[in-house]
Amino acid sequence: MKNLGLALLLSMLLTGCAVNPVTGKSELRLVPESTELNLGAEQYAPSRQSQGGDYTARPEVTAYVRGIGNRLAAVSDRGLPYEFSVINDSTPNAWALPGGKIAINRGLLTELGSEAELAAVLGHEIVHAAARHGAQGMERGILLQGAVMAAGVAASGTDYADLAAGGAGLAAGLVGQKYGRDAERESDYYGMQYMSRAGYDPRAAVQLQQTFVRLSEGKQSDWLSGLFSSHPPSQERVEANRQTAQAFPPGGDLGVERYQQQIAPLIAAKPAYTAYDEGRKALAKGDAKKALTLADQAIAAEPKEALFYGLRGDALQKQGDYRSSVAEYDRALARNADYFLFYQQRGLALQQLGEGTRAAADFEQGVKRLPTATALNALGEQSLAQGNRSKAMQYFAAAAGSKSPAGEAASRSMLRLDLPENPQKYLKIVLGLDERGYLLARLSNPTPEAIGDIGFAVRFIDGRGKQQTLRRSWNGTLAPATSTVVQVGIGPLTDLKGVQAGIVAARLVERR
Repeated sequence: MKNLGLALLLSMLLTGCAVNPVTGKSELRLVPESTELNLGAEQYAPSRQSQGGDYTARPEVTAYVRGIGNRLAAVSDRGLPYEFSVINDSTPNAWALPGGKIAINRGLLTELGSEAELAAVLGHEIVHAAARHGAQGMERGILLQGAVMAAGVAASGTDYADLAAGGAGLAAGLVGQKYGRDAERESDYYGMQYMSRAGYDPRAAVQLQQTFVRLSEGKQSDWLSGLFSSHPPSQERVEANRQTAQAFPPGGDLGVERYQQQIAPLIAAKPAYTAYDEGRKALAKGDAKKALTLADQAIAAEPKEALFYGLRGDALQKQGDYRSSVAEYDRALARNADYFLFYQQRGLALQQLGEGTRAAADFEQGVKRLPTATALNALGEQSLAQGNRSKAMQYFAAAAGSKSPAGEAASRSMLRLDLPENPQKYLKIVLGLDERGYLLARLSNPTPEAIGDIGFAVRFIDGRGKQQTLRRSWNGTLAPATSTVVQVGIGPLTDLKGVQAGIVAARLVERR
């Protein structure tokens, strides 16, 4: 993903106009299909991990959802490598990545009333992928930033990471992408067509939107933070769906009883997940005892769910019982061995027990699934303790992009290691002349840390035409995001021609 910005810019010259496979309209295509497919394939797993991981307690539920998704995908207007997953989160939500990678939350499944309503959700998401709505969002970003991006690339080959941040950052951005009203209308309209082609009653899409409007008016916070943030409901969409439904012949499969039978395990386990969610809130407030009680309630109701044992592990770790917490993470991983958080949290507990080798193995397993600042920073600290400075720097650099406490700690560790050898990477110096023609140096610290004992060298041509190099130092402390002006002691000069300067030394000021 490192050079995605440049690749997308170059693709503008190679793609041009094309016909949208769903709407049949001509459109300017700046993102080639290969980019869509690669992006979706690369980000599907980290997107699911960052949203709560796959739902594994009842595999038959996921198999059922995939069957409905494949039935709809078979009648779509665009052949893509469609995939369908159920995310283990109570927030009602659904999303699609470019390239046909689609997910629906466990929490949304429990709110639907029929298989046809599920088909309406999945059909809607299939259209987002098939009609290139995600790619169009990327293209709008290119058009808005294209001139700046082109200038930057031409000037210095800058990596425009903010255009498509790698790893989890990019995954989160893609999942949370907000579509425009036209895209939502298209997904409703063509999604109903897919429903009809697959044998479902498109009128279920009207019922679905009515439910969404009612829930949004009730301002239920879980809904407002989930599906509605990217798919805002409205009475206008209800009426549009009703008009669309009139064009289809009456009838079609609703699958009410079939859906209720298939989703019955989720409905039965809903109180368990409610207890779990409340336990998470309690733990976030520091009440580990209450979290343990709620976790036990959840386990008693649904012993197959790995998340519940993970909550027990987190609560025990909060209480300082690291050995017992490791046992709970073992139980969680026995039920779901592919969720990053269990590895990360067990690694933290093992670290507290002094079992560094086992902890590192867990952190590495977690990072394979979802790179987090917590795990990367821990791996950096361990590499540094083992004397592997270069590997530590790699881990710290990877973690430093996060604004979390672990990311900030990694950034500081990286700065402490690298600053003495490469101070010019972190500090800036700009030369100027005062009113008498004497040389001034503005020293700037754009880092988030205080830096002191700054040394700089100035190269200039003296009055005899000979090149001279003088080294100067400033022994104060430069706070983060501040600058200071220093008298260099060279002059008077008529201009800055032939005068150069560079930072040659600096020291990180330790926090008290």
